Amino acid sequence: MKFDVFTLLPLVFNDYLNSSILLKATENALIDVAVHDIRGWAEGKHHVTDEPPYGGGGGMVMKPEPVFSAVEDVLGKPPACPVILLTPQGKVFNQTMAQEMAKLPHVALICGRYEGFDERIREHLVTDEISIGDYVLTGGELPALILIDAISRNISGVLGDPDGAMTDSHAEGLLEYPHYTRPPEYRGWNVPDILLSGNHAKIADWRREQALRRTLERRPDLLAAAQLSDSDLKKLKTLGWETNDLTD
Repeated sequence: MKFDVFTLLPLVFNDYLNSSILLKATENALIDVAVHDIRGWAEGKHHVTDEPPYGGGGGMVMKPEPVFSAVEDVLGKPPACPVILLTPQGKVFNQTMAQEMAKLPHVALICGRYEGFDERIREHLVTDEISIGDYVLTGGELPALILIDAISRNISGVLGDPDGAMTDSHAEGLLEYPHYTRPPEYRGWNVPDILLSGNHAKIADWRREQALRRTLERRPDLLAAAQLSDSDLKKLKTLGWETNDLTD
C-alpha cells in the first residue's frame, strides 16, 4: 500500500517509520510511505505557507496554493487516490475505518499546522476528513503516523501473526482479553491455570469471556455495535449486563 504524506515537518516521520513493524513492512514492500514537504511548493523567497485569516481573528491559516500544488504535482489533477485531511473537524478514526482503508492501494494524508486550512482546500481538494479524537493538536503529523500504523497492521503480512490484527482491541467491537507470559509466577501473582492447560478450546472460551468482561467493565458503550453471538449474549447476562440495553 502506498501512503503519500504532505506536511511542513517531514523530519518528524523518520524515526517512527524506520522502526519496528513499519520498517519491516517497508523492507518487505508491503507499504511505501513518501513524505513531501509542502514548503517546497510555496512560492517566493521565503516559501510562505500561511497567512492571517480574512475577517481577523487569532492564528494563521494554511494557504491554498502550496497545498494544491504539492498534492496535484505528486498525485495528478485530479488526484489519483483518496486525499484525507487530518483535522479535529473530521470523522473520528476507529478500527473499522483502519480495516477498510487497508484494502486501498493508495491514500494521501495532508497534515495541517497553525489555525487550520483555507476552506477551499476542504471544498475542492480533499475527499475525506479524519480526526483521531475530540481534542486539538498543534499539527497533523501525529495523526498521520497513527493512521499509517493502524492501517498497516491490517495489511496481510505486516504482522508476524497473520491473524494478529483480528484479535486486537476493537477488531470485533470488543476490548482484547488479558495476556500473560513467563514466568508463570511473579511476586505471588500467578498466570491463570487455564492458560497453562494446553486445552486450546477452553483457552479460546476463556479469552472470549475475558474480552466480554473487560468490555463490559471498561467500555460498555462498545457492546451495542459489537459482533455478538447468542453465547456472548448469555455470557454477558451472567456478568450482569441486561441484553435489552444493547438496543436502547
